[in-house]
Amino acid sequence: MSTPDDRVRGFPAFGAQGGRGQFARSWWGRAWISAMEDTALDLRQLKQGRKYAAAGRVGPITVSPGRIAAVVDDQEGQYRTEVRLAELTESEWEHFLDRVASRAGHLAALLDRDMPHDLVEAADDAGVHLLPGIGDLDPDCDCPGWELPCRHAAALSFQASWLLDADPFVLLLMRGKGERELLDELQRRNAPRFVRTGDDDTSPERAYADEPGPLPDVAEFVPSAGPTVPAAPGIPAETFALLVANAAQMAGALLASQPKLTRRQDAVRLAATRPESAGRLRPPEGGDDFDRAVLAWRHGGRAGLDVLETTWTPPPQAIGRARAAFAEVVDDPGQGLDVERNHCAVRGTGVEIRLGKDGLWYPYRDQWPAGTPEADPGVLLAALLG
Repeated sequence: MSTPDDRVRGFPAFGAQGGRGQFARSWWGRAWISAMEDTALDLRQLKQGRKYAAAGRVGPITVSPGRIAAVVDDQEGQYRTEVRLAELTESEWEHFLDRVASRAGHLAALLDRDMPHDLVEAADDAGVHLLPGIGDLDPDCDCPGWELPCRHAAALSFQASWLLDADPFVLLLMRGKGERELLDELQRRNAPRFVRTGDDDTSPERAYADEPGPLPDVAEFVPSAGPTVPAAPGIPAETFALLVANAAQMAGALLASQPKLTRRQDAVRLAATRPESAGRLRPPEGGDDFDRAVLAWRHGGRAGLDVLETTWTPPPQAIGRARAAFAEVVDDPGQGLDVERNHCAVRGTGVEIRLGKDGLWYPYRDQWPAGTPEADPGVLLAALLG
């Protein structure tokens, strides 16, 4: 049984972020932001909400099942605002916990404050939707505004993405269960289960008193000509051999379809995914370029490295979208946006966003990758410019 403290969590106010706050660094945090933005009726409220969140106008945040709430400061006063999210049913929780318990890596990732893609996808396949979609977030505020969300609820939603980045258990709490309760449920599922076999009338005393038989001759189990697959009841060994050969063929085809990496790109990949190897892989000359490439891969993988190393000419509509987003974000009309192919730089600030061929915008600051990509250029510009 979950304790009251486990089902109601309070978080101190973030305070002003000094113009460098970026919303939703994690992929599940970005899904939260997208669910809020895709439902918005007034983009001006979102823009104002971003500013309120970055300026620290949101007070201490309380998270409980189905609800996240705070008081938001405004020039006109203080307003109590909240965002509601439907709790999972007991049946949905059973399906989800079974998925987590089925793989030790899922629980390890959650304890490491990570939300694995394959866990969320497996839950979706079972009909359990952890991440909110369009229309799932229900904002409410006692301000006189009619917009959904209003700027106060938008500010709370943007700051909520920071909580989700740091701890995915915050999302699970909003869905209905606290961390301690979830861990107890998973421990119960993973507890050893003893299955009685053989003669059910055999007492434990007799079973332990019996002299164990001799161990089998290991030599009899060593294949003489390579590995073999034994048959199973009703399934001939040839079937398993066919499945193994088919899996190997599909794996080879998958590898062949992937773009080849150069030696340098592969070194960048290893340094980004295995930081302990970065010192050995870093070249004696051009170290800054290598470090910049490693950071690009860490933020965006192969696509992020391509954005760093290559330029291309995107369609005019994409650049027009960036210009429109820039006009919404900046307050100083004297600031300008310099566009060179897929690079859009804010004049005199060192801030830049670059469009990748995957349709995502990548943030840069002083020519260095500055975070994970976003589909909305306005989100990046608002975070980079504060």
